[in-house]
Amino acid sequence: MKLTVPFCLALVLALSGCFASREARIESDYSYSGTFKRYRTYQFVTGAGISADTSKLGEVLRDAIRTRMKIQGYRPARTRPDLLVIFRLFEGDMAFRGYAQEDLTRWVTNGRVEDDETPRSERQGYQPVRMVLAEGTLLVTLVDNRTNRAVWNGYASGVTVPAGPQGEVVLRRSVRSIFDQYRIFTEGYLKGNDESSTQN
Repeated sequence: MKLTVPFCLALVLALSGCFASREARIESDYSYSGTFKRYRTYQFVTGAGISADTSKLGEVLRDAIRTRMKIQGYRPARTRPDLLVIFRLFEGDMAFRGYAQEDLTRWVTNGRVEDDETPRSERQGYQPVRMVLAEGTLLVTLVDNRTNRAVWNGYASGVTVPAGPQGEVVLRRSVRSIFDQYRIFTEGYLKGNDESSTQN
């Protein structure tokens, strides 16, 4: 079989994307006070940094997050969204504090939420885990707009973003991997989709 230059180039780019993705460390943590079953809408936070960036990479990240939120039943809302979405791409190594927790899906399925009324003896408690995140960390944070508290962090470290189209592929893949840690669908969304699919 004769290999052409474009084919070889495409193969190298595909493999480099796989290697970049394989090296990434994907983690997440969440707040026990998050009312995850209540959230249905979201909006991106505007301000300084890549969240307000109108560059190609900023738009790629926003589009990738929008796609994933839509798949999970969340709708964008300009006024009074349930969740505010913040994302940031860090360069270099960084010390980060995460938490050792049970799976978020299990926590939400059990219907557990902690608030100011929860007795101290019944609170879960946070077990901090110190980590050093390697060069290139993409962090996505979901903030409860009502309480103004972060309720979920998802991050991928060791993400190398090459220039050009391959960089977009790496960012989209990183967002997908991060949201694989947030497998929370809006209340009734899956049931509604099942009903619509049986009607078609």
